Amino acid sequence: MGVSGFATIQWLRVMGLLITAALAWAAAPTAHAEPKPADACKRAAFRVVIDVGHSEKAPGAISARGVPEFVFNLNLGKRIEEQLLAAGFRRSVLLITEGPAGKGLLERVRRAKELAADLFLSIHHDSVPDKLLDKWEFEGQERSFSDRFSGHSIFISEDNSDYAGSLSFARLLGGQLQKRGLKYTPHYTDPIMGHRKRLLVDVLAGVYRYDQLIVLKNTDMPAVLFEAGSIINRDEELRMGTAEHHALISAAVTDAVTAFCKTRRPRTPAKATKPAGEVSKQPTEPADMMPVQSIKPR
Repeated sequence: MGVSGFATIQWLRVMGLLITAALAWAAAPTAHAEPKPADACKRAAFRVVIDVGHSEKAPGAISARGVPEFVFNLNLGKRIEEQLLAAGFRRSVLLITEGPAGKGLLERVRRAKELAADLFLSIHHDSVPDKLLDKWEFEGQERSFSDRFSGHSIFISEDNSDYAGSLSFARLLGGQLQKRGLKYTPHYTDPIMGHRKRLLVDVLAGVYRYDQLIVLKNTDMPAVLFEAGSIINRDEELRMGTAEHHALISAAVTDAVTAFCKTRRPRTPAKATKPAGEVSKQPTEPADMMPVQSIKPR
């Protein structure tokens, strides 16, 4: 083959590559113009039960300034419910339970099953063992406090019928809280916690195992208990009662629910369920209780 013939072949190869590139470039706008897939999360059918931890008769921990944990749980639970409803999760239910602690735990499980929940989220606020408490005076009364620990924590049970689902949502929630600059407390791994010491199963998201807790192990859907922060810590108690902090946490919960929902199929069709935004039959406003917003710093 002569020099001119070789040059012709090389030229044809170059032209072929240019034509191929031009065709690919021309096809690119068409590919980008294809419609995006619809949101895989069927929000209208996905039911979240937001369990308000404790009750008027069993109010839980008492904060450093004397406010029952139930008040904190109720206020935050309401804000989370509002955020979920606004995001399109129209079947969200705020679960408020009356009565003593033991009976109340069984009632929560029964109601969650009856509602065919896709996700059970129990809202709590934390304290510490009595041996770690110190004393101070607030508004003329002696109160207990501990400023040693702060931060949230997330609990699941390995005995739950959908442990993988529970762990998945717990990790998503921990990630969303971390994304917003909130840190979990590592003190549940400390031997000083005694029988309340827990196994940390995700060191990044702050997820612990609490296998024996009834509302986590006996529910037949993914179940997570969220301790939003320590109300026995004097500084953190004040933050826990602010609208800004409620907004931060409820946004984290909503984003975690949305991501979790995309991986799940709703248990019951929306048309076969009760009206949206249902609340349990018990009263939603605890009588004769001081609202969190009235907490005063010292």
